[in-house]
Amino acid sequence: MSDHDTAPPDEAARHASARTARASALAQDYVEIIADLLSREGEARPTDIARRLGVTHATAIKTIGRLKRDGLAHSKPYRGVFLTEEGHDLARRVRARHITVVAFLAAIGVPPQVAEADAEGIEHHVSDETLAAFERFLAKA
Repeated sequence: MSDHDTAPPDEAARHASARTARASALAQDYVEIIADLLSREGEARPTDIARRLGVTHATAIKTIGRLKRDGLAHSKPYRGVFLTEEGHDLARRVRARHITVVAFLAAIGVPPQVAEADAEGIEHHVSDETLAAFERFLAKA
């Protein structure tokens, strides 16, 4: 067996962690959009969720099914999707993270539109320690 046939032991763990993080980020995006639709329009229909996220209706339905399975959402016939208390809590945490990341990026000179776009990726992957450092920085600014 050559060196190319084996991976460092921590490589598989890093890849597994990255897959889990992507799945978590997807759930976070969905609950954030659902919460926004509920507050703005009073309902969150799968069609609207799909449109806002730029995915197909079938993809939205599949992911909403995962949210329901994970206890973050529920639906009512002919009424759309609603968040459970756990889903609302997650949406609030994600929104707060988003606001902090956008504010930090703006504080270091990133243009507002770019800060909003970049925050969409950063908010899901930034550690709690880094987020706390952002908040300390902002408190001093």
